Amino acid sequence: MVRPSLSIFRGLWPLVLILAAAASLPVARAQTPAAPPAAGQQPDQTTPDSGGPNADSGAIALPKKKEKPDDTPPPAPIAPKIKNPEGPASNFSLRIDVPEVTVDVGVVLEKTGQFVGSLKPGNFRIYENGVEQKVAGFKRTEAPVTALMLCEFAATNYSFVYDMRNAAYSFAQQLRPTDYVALMTFDMRTQIVTDFTQDKRQLLQAINSMTVPSFNERNLFDALYEAEDRLSRIEGRKYIILIASGRDTFSKITLDKIMQKVKNTPDVTIFAVSTGGAMRAITEGRGGMGAAMRDMDYYQADNEMKTFASSTGGIWYSPRFEAEMPEIFEQINQTIRSKYQLVYHPLNTKQDGTYRKLRIELVDDEGHPLRMQDEKHKQLKYDIIARDGSRAKQEVE
Repeated sequence: MVRPSLSIFRGLWPLVLILAAAASLPVARAQTPAAPPAAGQQPDQTTPDSGGPNADSGAIALPKKKEKPDDTPPPAPIAPKIKNPEGPASNFSLRIDVPEVTVDVGVVLEKTGQFVGSLKPGNFRIYENGVEQKVAGFKRTEAPVTALMLCEFAATNYSFVYDMRNAAYSFAQQLRPTDYVALMTFDMRTQIVTDFTQDKRQLLQAINSMTVPSFNERNLFDALYEAEDRLSRIEGRKYIILIASGRDTFSKITLDKIMQKVKNTPDVTIFAVSTGGAMRAITEGRGGMGAAMRDMDYYQADNEMKTFASSTGGIWYSPRFEAEMPEIFEQINQTIRSKYQLVYHPLNTKQDGTYRKLRIELVDDEGHPLRMQDEKHKQLKYDIIARDGSRAKQEVE
């Protein structure tokens, strides 16, 4: 058996050393330490998010697991913002005005004039131009009075002046400390005797100062037109206590114009008291043709006074005797302080400025006409006091 020679192994030994050095070369490179940082530069101490030479050894880098799972829900979607178009209509807004009508209603017993204060919303029916409306608001009101006494003070017959002074005095006695009252007289022209005041003594002194009238003319229509115009500048419910004979002799305003003014002025109620009843009762039907014409003038005057009152929800009185005055003004005082206030939204929503007729009815719980009885089960008649109409607003074009 032939053994290999030692000289052969000696000849291959350098080749083996070269192959071993080549095999160990990648490991030496992987384990070569990083170069030191330059002078003045801090070393990087952050922990890498994944494996590598700074965290793991070996040629393969493995990703690191997060310590805690992220349970935060995703944010909600943001609603898109809508912008107005640029130009004249950039700030566009829509406004709808719902018409609303307020009606003051008084219910008094026909015989005694006593206010009926036990009614409920279901007892009222409102009709506008014959169409029933739904009552949207209801309350009973009792508030201070804002009134203008409009008194005829003309040089006609002293009995008229005497009745006027008694009527004005009786009304002043019914006032309360919270009431505001003014006094204006008229003959051929108007005169403000005292402005609105709460001082009853000042008002009584003004009444006592009316002693000698100046003119015979009685311009009732002009005076009432001016009174309506003055009260229209005051907010809230107002009253005119018209104390006059009702005759008009020299006015520039016609009856049609004053009636239009009375109906178009909101929140003003007229209570009319005719004067000269005793003198008219004595002279009525006596004399010739002149006396008959005079009586016809007074009949027409009564009809005008009654129309002024009824068209605004007031009452007309024609007393014959002085003793009737306190009772009359007690009824007026009770009527103007105690009312039912009804509110409804018209089914006819047109704002055309038309005048619409109003009608109020009282019904019982079953919808039948309301009947009132006294303690002896005797039927009582009652009067419903309210405006006969209202004017719709005029739409501005």
